[in-house]
Formats: sequence, C-alpha cells, structure tokens
Amino acid sequence: MYDPSMRVLTVLEILQAREQIRAAELASIMEVSVRTVQRYVARLQDLGIPVVATRGPGATYRLRAGHRLPPLMFNAEEAFLVSLGLQALRLLNLQDLGASTAGVQSKMERVLPASIHQRVQETLPALEFDLTQPTGTIPVSMLTGLANAVHHHHPILLHHQSRKASEPTVRKVDPLGLLQKEGRWFLAGHCHLREDLRLFRVDRIQHMVVLPEAFEGHENFELQPFVQEVLAFGAQGWTFDVTVHLPFEQVTSRLPRAHMLMEPQGPDTRLRGSIPDLENLAAMLLYLGCHVTVHAPLELMQAFQSLASRAIHLAETAFEASQGS
Repeated sequence: MYDPSMRVLTVLEILQAREQIRAAELASIMEVSVRTVQRYVARLQDLGIPVVATRGPGATYRLRAGHRLPPLMFNAEEAFLVSLGLQALRLLNLQDLGASTAGVQSKMERVLPASIHQRVQETLPALEFDLTQPTGTIPVSMLTGLANAVHHHHPILLHHQSRKASEPTVRKVDPLGLLQKEGRWFLAGHCHLREDLRLFRVDRIQHMVVLPEAFEGHENFELQPFVQEVLAFGAQGWTFDVTVHLPFEQVTSRLPRAHMLMEPQGPDTRLRGSIPDLENLAAMLLYLGCHVTVHAPLELMQAFQSLASRAIHLAETAFEASQGS
C-alpha cells in the first residue's frame, strides 16, 4: 500500500465503510500522520468526491451525498455479493431492468480480479432461483411511484383491470404497502370506491396518478397478515375450516402456507381458507397422518370417503395383479 494512489483509494474505501471517522483514527489505520491524511482527503476532494471535513483537535471526515457517484471499493466478498444480487434481480419481475443489469454486470466483470471472477463464474451457474408463477413484468417506474406514494401517504388514482370485470375500473386508493408473493407484486390499500381495504395485483394496474394531498396512515395495519388472509380466501369454490391435531410447527413444515391461514391452538392447528376442489384438500390433510376435526364444510367428509374408496379400489387392483403374476 505504498503507492500514493492506492493510499488515496484506501482512504476512500474507509470513508465509504464508516458514517464518520476521526482524523487521528484514520491516520492510525493508514499508519501515517494526520497531515498526510489531510493531503489524501484533499486529493479526493480535487477529484470531485464530496468529503466533508471538520477542523480542530477532534477533526473528522465523512462522505456527503454528491451529484456524482464516487468510485466504489469492494473487497472479495462484497464484489461476489453484488454479482449475486444482479442475478437475483430477476426475482423482482420488473421491466426495463435487462439492459441496466447487463451493463452493471459487464462493468463488474471488466474490473473483477481473476480469482473473484472465476468464483462468480463457477458459483452462479449452480444457483437456481424460484420464479413461481410469473405473471408478466411491471415497469420499474410504476413500482417506485407506488412505493413513494406509500412512504409519503399520497393517495393514487388507479386504472385497474380486475380478473372478473370486462373493463378497467378507476378508483381512488390510499396505498398502505407493497408485497411480492409467488412471483406477483401486490398493492394493499384503502379503496374509496368500496370504502374498505382491498388488495390489487400491480401487473393489472394499467395507469396510475399520484395525487398531491396526503392521507392519515393506518397505524394498526399489518401488510403480510392482510395479504395472506386475502389470498387464503381468494379461490373460487369451497370455504373450509378444520382443526388438525398436530403442532403448528409440524403442520407448517408439511403443508404450503401460500393459500391458507394456519393458527396454533394449543397443541393443535386450525386451518382456514378456500379451495376449488375438496378432494385436493382431503388429500393434503391425509398427508399429515393425524386426526382431523372438520368444522366446515360437511361435504369434506364425502371427499374423504371418495378418496378412501379410490384407495381401496387401487389396492385391490394392485393385489389382484400381483397374485396373477
């Protein structure tokens, strides 16, 4: 680290890693005098990097947000994580990221040391990302606009195309949160048209306008439980309510949580939601291998009986075939 240019870059790396650092501490890390540190900082400032300095015995340095992004210094682990993050951007299901992501990846590859580049090339092909049920991408500008409206409590006008309606509806919404789940982005908010909380798929928003006024936040609103409940009861068909006599932790490890509510009730677990086919529900419950109490619907009993009859028939057929052979 005796090259003066490398020392200046090392000072920049330290400043990027610390919110603020005393001049004396920086000099100790660099193993130079405080006056030499001052020269390094002056060189950074000459290059247009916004280093803010305070004077006096307790002089400090910090980086201020500037108009230009200063050179970023990464160690081996940080460079690998940035490359991995660029690959993971596919999970966000956003438009307009392809060219930018490829550009950043290209810049990274041109400057990565050979050892880190080799590690990235060897590791990334072995990684698989779960792109569950992608439903089409959404513009980055829409996601950032919605997120900004959520943060600043600005209502929005949505042109939203629901699955049931033939034409999009225009409605005023107080946005409360954004959540990605199973490859889809969801916006939760208070809908003035329905005067109630509603959940909107962002990929079905055709147009949006952020309004200048502000609304009061919903202090008790919890985004994830709300989305989970809406999705659990969103399927057309049968609404079910059962208690499985198995601890909550064992149930959650065996059944998918995406489209049903699971609530611990002492040593048991209560399951609620909606499902198009009761036999599918019956098969999932049988998989648990425990006693089940059915609260609703009573037709679930018939689904169990139907599965039992088919299982007996298959067993008898298989036995007869084995005897014949």
